[in-house]
This record gives sequence, structure tokens and C-alpha cells, in this order.
Amino acid sequence: MTNPFNGETFVFTQVDEVPEFAQFDVHLARGGMLTGTGMHHVHPYADEAFTVREGKLILSIDGVRRTLEPGQGFLVRRGVPHHVRNGHDGETLFTCRFTPGHQYLRFFLNMALGAERHPERYDPRGEPPLVLRALALHAYAGHGYTAALPIWFQRALFALLAPVARLRGYRLDVPPVRAGRG
Repeated sequence: MTNPFNGETFVFTQVDEVPEFAQFDVHLARGGMLTGTGMHHVHPYADEAFTVREGKLILSIDGVRRTLEPGQGFLVRRGVPHHVRNGHDGETLFTCRFTPGHQYLRFFLNMALGAERHPERYDPRGEPPLVLRALALHAYAGHGYTAALPIWFQRALFALLAPVARLRGYRLDVPPVRAGRG
């Protein structure tokens, strides 16, 4: 599933959700992730590992840039601010793995489907409206937050804006599974 705004394609190679980890591949087109949702962010309850398969990946970790080449990887510990960019003039393919898995497959599938199915919702940089972002991040609480604002503030803001998003007709393409449902 390709995000037409930022050249990012998610390749879901693992389709079973398991509690131990969630893993998928990401293909970045030439210039991929130069715009859109690739901001510094944190995952407070999961570690994220990156392994480059082709090309070069720039990984900014807590403000320090690293360039990873094929065969190289890096583990970003939970709570550490980071973001990724294509690190050269060609295409890049890397594997992303979250430990524990929580519902990261659903979370990223929802993001990928949203950009692919509803491009009219996004601005020219690939950013969704704040209320749609709030709906997704409230539904998938704990999966990701911008590093620019305190998490407690984001949680409160998302909780306030999620009902506004639903009133405006926004729905998630892939909702989270709630405890007790199966």
C-alpha cells in the first residue's frame, strides 16, 4: 500500500498479529519521506528495530543522525524520539519490527489504507487533518506520539478531538481490536 504523498510503500509480510512482535517492510521511493508524516515521534511502549535491505536509510535518533546501509540495523528503544528518511538518491527498502507487537500491524495498515483510499483528506504534504490524526491516535493509544509535545497533553487532546472527527464523518479503515473481542 503506497502513500501517494511521501513515496512510502508498506509491504505487510507478516499478516498474523502476535503479541511478541509486529514486522513489515517499508519501501521508500526516490526522495521518499521528505514530506508528510515522517516527524520526530516516540513509541512509549515498544522498541522499534530497523534493518536496511537495499539502499540507505537516514535514522535520526534523539537528534543524532545515522546512515544505515544494506545489512545494517539499529534498535530504537521505547520512548526515544526518532524519525527516518531515504538516505540517498535511489530507492530504499527496510524492515521495521516492533517489540512487543501490540497492534502495530493494524495501526500502520490503518495509516497506509487511509492515505491510499482517501487522498482527498490529506494536504499537499501528505498530512491528515488534526481531527483525523486524533481519531487514529486516540483509538491506538500508546502506539505513537509526536516528540514535540508532552504525551499527557496529546492523550487529552486526542480524546477531545476524536468525537469531533466522528461527527465530521471520519472513520478508521482498520479499527483496533478491543480486549474481550475475538
